[in-house]
Amino acid sequence: MKSTASTGGRIVLYVKRLLLRELTTDDIDDLYAILGDPETMRFYPEPKTRQGTADWIAWCRRSYERHGFGLWAMILEENGEFAGDCGLTVQNVDGEDLVEVGYHVKRSLWRQGLATEAAAACRDYAFDACGLDRLIALVRVENEPSAGVARNLGMTVWKETMRAGYRHLVFSVRAADLRP
Repeated sequence: MKSTASTGGRIVLYVKRLLLRELTTDDIDDLYAILGDPETMRFYPEPKTRQGTADWIAWCRRSYERHGFGLWAMILEENGEFAGDCGLTVQNVDGEDLVEVGYHVKRSLWRQGLATEAAAACRDYAFDACGLDRLIALVRVENEPSAGVARNLGMTVWKETMRAGYRHLVFSVRAADLRP
């Protein structure tokens, strides 16, 4: 994997219209514009503050070291624009540590298929490069756009759980479900 000054951290994946690279502290302004946006974060308990965004980046960087994956910056190939974050995180669901595919996309880029494109690449990375058997997506029951992305990844509802006081659907897919 290569790293370039113009794109920041180590590049992890190339997909059709995007590259996914490690987040760096230089990404705080771009990421805060997304995570601090009340509309983008309406299915979270609250938008992130600037400090919360810095903490988010630090959490992602710790995950790279600890697990070999995390949420990565989504960069548009055509112009280098910061489009959001997408990747894999360890989540505790009902006492079990599971790997989730998650993402946040800049609102001006919604409804262009970028979340599905990036999340599908992360799903394949989870199964092929990380050797995982199951991948989940935690989706608030009201969040139909994210439920649609999960379905596009071949996921189905496995169960429901409560997180931060909200009902969530736990979508799941196993590597064997995607292979003939």
